[in-house]
Amino acid sequence: MSTNSSGRHVIAGVGHTAFGKLPGRDTVSLNVEACRNALADAGIDKSLVDAVFVKVPTSAHQFMYGQKVAEALGVTPRIGGAWDQGGAANITLLSFAIMAIEAGQCEVALVCYADNPRSGNRAVFGRPRGDDAVYGWFSTAAGYAMIQRRHMIEYGTRVEGFAAVAIASRKHGAQNPAAQLRVPLDLDRYLASPWVVDPIRRDDCALVSDGGAAIVVMSARRARELGVAQPVPVLGFGHGQTSFEIPQRATLTSTEAARAADTAFRMAGAAPKDVDVAQLYDCFTVTVLMTLEDYGFCRKGEAGRFVADGAIEHGGRLPINTSGGLLSETGMPGLQLIIEGVRQMRGTARLQVPGAKLCLVSNQGGTMHTHSTLLLGN
Repeated sequence: MSTNSSGRHVIAGVGHTAFGKLPGRDTVSLNVEACRNALADAGIDKSLVDAVFVKVPTSAHQFMYGQKVAEALGVTPRIGGAWDQGGAANITLLSFAIMAIEAGQCEVALVCYADNPRSGNRAVFGRPRGDDAVYGWFSTAAGYAMIQRRHMIEYGTRVEGFAAVAIASRKHGAQNPAAQLRVPLDLDRYLASPWVVDPIRRDDCALVSDGGAAIVVMSARRARELGVAQPVPVLGFGHGQTSFEIPQRATLTSTEAARAADTAFRMAGAAPKDVDVAQLYDCFTVTVLMTLEDYGFCRKGEAGRFVADGAIEHGGRLPINTSGGLLSETGMPGLQLIIEGVRQMRGTARLQVPGAKLCLVSNQGGTMHTHSTLLLGN
């Protein structure tokens, strides 16, 4: 692979299913629908697909899942399979696809993800957390509550900062016909929402959603040959991860977003100041604040002030999650953020940022265990 593939590969098509409660739908059928829509968006036939990269369903891991999806699609890929890195897996799989294309292992790749915890089994989100379960540590929310409380203690982060993230996502989602939750939020309603695990309120938490999403990845050259109408260049990507369980970490207020973003920005030859719009993983509101800090948009401990006064809303200095994010569009995590980034770079987003030329997308998995960063251009 060349030392710099920035701009040499594109997202050629995007597609998704409905989001929300979809009873009777299994994850394979949701993946197939999303892939069909992505191929139609790219204007190509499935016979050209020679790679299928799939994120395993969070709520129900399955053996040989990637092959099940490929078989249901009716394609025989040269390379592919399933990958689990939590919510960070989607950008990771996109980068795997690009590296496989660069290595001559495939030419046209599908990257897809689907899950159905809302109508199926959501027990994975409430499972006990190791030995500490005897002290009451259950659920995904409990780990994020520890992180949020530590951020508040170390930096004096006020509740209004977390509220601003939720309010912005809900404001944007209210204008998205495809969003699962289209009810605007204000500070009073946020403060009235019930506790999940103190200091996390219900409106700090991502939705639980059924749905599927997919993208088509290929080289820019192949996109020209196939006459793809609206390819979006991939300018950079990067990754970071830690294996430490939360109580063992040296710090709770930093993430591997810093490492992932540094790699992506260097690959793209860009910097945070160049970003026009961002789609930031918002499984919990604290995730957004810490990602903004670790990406370098503001100094550590200043994100609460950075997001104040509508700064991250459409029309603000750094609009984020313009289709509603995990807090409003769908909790089916990660790939929908890439799709919204593509639409922003195409100039076709419902809440389009005028003149946007660089979009940053973040994915994050586990309890801030894994992180991946993507930069898209036009």
